[in-house]
Amino acid sequence: MPDVYNTITSAEPALVQRIAQALEVRGADVQQKGMLGSYLAEIKFPTNARVIEIGCGTGPVARRLAGWPNVGQVVGVDPSSAFVEKARQLGTALTNLTFQEGYANQLRFADSHFDVAVFHTTLCHLSDPKGAMQEAHRVLKAGGWLAVFDGDYASTTLGTGDLDPLQICADSFREFFYPR
Repeated sequence: MPDVYNTITSAEPALVQRIAQALEVRGADVQQKGMLGSYLAEIKFPTNARVIEIGCGTGPVARRLAGWPNVGQVVGVDPSSAFVEKARQLGTALTNLTFQEGYANQLRFADSHFDVAVFHTTLCHLSDPKGAMQEAHRVLKAGGWLAVFDGDYASTTLGTGDLDPLQICADSFREFFYPR
């Protein structure tokens, strides 16, 4: 079954709207906000930094970036026109924030245009993550920052011990969801 995010441009509108709501709920989650703040705090944003978030969805991370110290401009890019429209609606109060439709492996920006590129839970959904990383590298200035926050959700691994109920559930899921 294909990853719905990888095929979001052809997904049913009702599904896209449910995912958009879920993205906003996740973006408002205290733990998610804490993890985002933790890794953003490690980046040395130059004064008036130009930042791109690749795979921005409805824009919760881009909105946070737009208010981050030293950030001058943020551009969120996503292939879903519905996500981009929602991101624009939610970000109207932020004058240093724009959104556009586009694909991670075909960014429409000049070489060396950005100081920081962010992939926040994006690469795991792409069929060509290497191409997306190459594009991010292309649009980054020399010495720019590439921030990746992601997971390997396809492997269904957990940090648990033998006979842990959560591990037993994961093992059962792998056995019956991915039959051999």
